[in-house]
Amino acid sequence: MSLFFLLSLPLLLSSPPPLNPYPYDTSYRIDCGGQTNFTNNFNDSWLSDRFFTGGSPSLVAEPHLFLQQQEKTIRFFPISFGKKNCYILNVPNGRYHFRMFFVYDNYDGKLHSPSFDVSVEGTLVFSWRSPWKEDFSRTGAYSDLFAFVKDGEADICFYSIATDPPVIGSLEIIQVDPLSYDSSTTGDHLILINYGRLTCGSGSLGSGLTNDTDLFGRGWQTDVDFLKGNGVSIKAIATRNNIRATNQEHNYFPMHLYQTAVTVVGDGALEYELPVDAKMDYLVWFHFAEIDSSITAAGQRVIDVHINGRNVSRIDIFKQVGSFTAFNWHYVVKNLNSTTLSVKLVPVAGSPLISGLENYALVPRDLATVTEQVTAMRALKESLRVPDRMGWNGDPCAPPTWDAWEGVTCHPNKDKSALVVSQIDLGSQGLKGYISEQIGLLSNLVSLNLSYNSLHGTIPSGLGQKYLTRLDLSNNFLSGSIPDSLISSSLQLVLLNDNEFEGQVPYELYSIGVHGGAIDLSRNKGLCGVPSLPPCPLFWGKGGLSTGGKIAIGLSCLVIVILFLVIYIFCIRRGRNDYDFSLPQDLISLAAKRNRYQRQKSLMLVEMGAHSANGFPSTVNSR
Repeated sequence: MSLFFLLSLPLLLSSPPPLNPYPYDTSYRIDCGGQTNFTNNFNDSWLSDRFFTGGSPSLVAEPHLFLQQQEKTIRFFPISFGKKNCYILNVPNGRYHFRMFFVYDNYDGKLHSPSFDVSVEGTLVFSWRSPWKEDFSRTGAYSDLFAFVKDGEADICFYSIATDPPVIGSLEIIQVDPLSYDSSTTGDHLILINYGRLTCGSGSLGSGLTNDTDLFGRGWQTDVDFLKGNGVSIKAIATRNNIRATNQEHNYFPMHLYQTAVTVVGDGALEYELPVDAKMDYLVWFHFAEIDSSITAAGQRVIDVHINGRNVSRIDIFKQVGSFTAFNWHYVVKNLNSTTLSVKLVPVAGSPLISGLENYALVPRDLATVTEQVTAMRALKESLRVPDRMGWNGDPCAPPTWDAWEGVTCHPNKDKSALVVSQIDLGSQGLKGYISEQIGLLSNLVSLNLSYNSLHGTIPSGLGQKYLTRLDLSNNFLSGSIPDSLISSSLQLVLLNDNEFEGQVPYELYSIGVHGGAIDLSRNKGLCGVPSLPPCPLFWGKGGLSTGGKIAIGLSCLVIVILFLVIYIFCIRRGRNDYDFSLPQDLISLAAKRNRYQRQKSLMLVEMGAHSANGFPSTVNSR
């Protein structure tokens, strides 16, 4: 499981602070497997990782042999936590010094030192193979490097070889000047892995070794074990004088490094042999200071620098910077074809002299996964409830030499600038969650197999990218309708059987089987609308309403609207003229005349009736 440090944790700095404030203030020192925070004898603050959820803490077998508290505890990662486990720390983008302490010391009583790999920022940097050298196994060893962080997360990951549990004793991450070690020339795509950082003429110094402050947190190892005698009498010299041009940007080399040096008595050369790996490039950094007060002019000490037998430069320290002033110079060895890097200082005038020597392998950063796909895969890890044993930690695809996340296959994108997820195969893994909507960000996904799990929920609408050719979600508890996003010309296999889907099946999806592909929709709750499935009822189908139902409702609504328009035009609007209670004037006059006529007729009939009563015959017929 990935191990995250929260942003609320304090930033750690060595004390006392320098006179000129060091501008880079992000620093973590982690006591792996420790149970409490503490401050060591060098006034460095250390944080316990007791709240980490990955791996298990333990003690070395013989803690009394270790002087520093952070070296006595370890964290190991059993295979039950997966093959890949990571520390992930939120940090500002920039350049960082990563320093790790590894020790076995038979903490598990098995007398078997583990085999595992270590990556930083998605690049393989260290490989430990069983059996370890005896001194490394019992007393441990420090390994360190410089790398750029570009995504706001510093990640250090461990990958188990076979079933061996990786183990780590301590971890330090210290922000450094981004222009250090000539990165303006070499670029920010290289990781500088330490293959030797030597202080000449003194014991070891620096972080965790002495009180001598190194603002980068570097540890400097004595050069005694790397000097070749060759019959030359070698002597160490030292001064208490201040050395100018130290602790300055961009490398902030400590003054104490230049207050000691080695030289030879009489004639002869100084020669160092540094172990390296073949077929790699190396950056060799030389440190000089003229601390012999008898050298007062240019030309009195002149040195030729030979690397693997080749004369690469001539150095006159006094001519370059004068006395008691730091001077450093570097050289890049290309494609070294041996396992030893030889550095030889041959005198031209006077005796050779050197204060320090560093050697770094220049390792190109491996490709990392596209950022948005990292986001998608982390969301899937949470929604699918991927178990710890599958090792879904850190970058899903990097380093590319690892099977980074179990069941995940990746490949470079078109322009070879990053890695993308192409396949996810998690069939029969006991998953019990749901499919995150973020899966739509996996735009290069070719194959997805989540079959024979216990997944619930619906198919996300974003699933169905143009490259998706195989989709197997069979034998789950997925429900809802089949989204239109699955209508893809690339799909050749669609297995959605034995779920709880319902609604109308898009005919375009069903046609995959007609055009040579394979599709299985059987044993679902209520799919309909294509051959081999029942027809969809008029008012039931995909999304709860079939296409026919939608058309019928639409026509009904149209008829109702037309009917209301007819009533409005022929009844309501006409009524405003035909049924007005104010009659026209002509009709009023005609009615009055008719009424007068009727009254006159009635009077005439009355009179004639009277005449008939008097014996006169009637000649008028009533109408």
